Amino acid sequence: MPQRIAPPNTTNQPGNSDVWEIFSQFYDGRPPNSMLTMAHVPGLVKAFGDLAQACIRKPGNIPADHKWLIANIASRAAGCRYCTAHTLHNGSKNGVDSARLEAIWNFEESPLFTEAQKASFRLALAVGSNSVTDEEVKAARQYYSDQELAEIVAVIALFGFLNRWNDAVGTTLEPSALSFAAKQNLEAHGWQAGPHAGPME
Repeated sequence: MPQRIAPPNTTNQPGNSDVWEIFSQFYDGRPPNSMLTMAHVPGLVKAFGDLAQACIRKPGNIPADHKWLIANIASRAAGCRYCTAHTLHNGSKNGVDSARLEAIWNFEESPLFTEAQKASFRLALAVGSNSVTDEEVKAARQYYSDQELAEIVAVIALFGFLNRWNDAVGTTLEPSALSFAAKQNLEAHGWQAGPHAGPME
């Protein structure tokens, strides 16, 4: 099926060109479909671009590969299939090897993740499903400083916006993301593209 909200006829609003240039580097030479639709709301593309840069793109205390796995857990907890595929795809381009891409689906049982990483994943799972308690935060605090925890929560919160945006819009997955999902056999873990597969040919 087509997206529930189509991108506007022109996305070249003032302030957008720099954002398109930055994000095109990461998405097949063009901005992701989710951001194209955001262009309906004046100022949203730039605001979101700045937020994404601060939360996940710029270097910080939490490594990029770790951030993308946190984003994946949070997106899965929220039920966003678009972001579930995207976060693993982006993770693969930011240092997440194939073994961890597979192991993240059952991270609790995997020796590939440290106890600190697992604590951050549990926090992402709880926040992503709107069920966080003091216990998850207390457990994560054993391993992370306030600044590090803020970085982790920033990633989860960024994807809280994206999860709801893409689920509501029914954003079509880009060909490279769909190919990645097939290559990684995400369906074996219960993932399906659903409305994000785009129109039937």
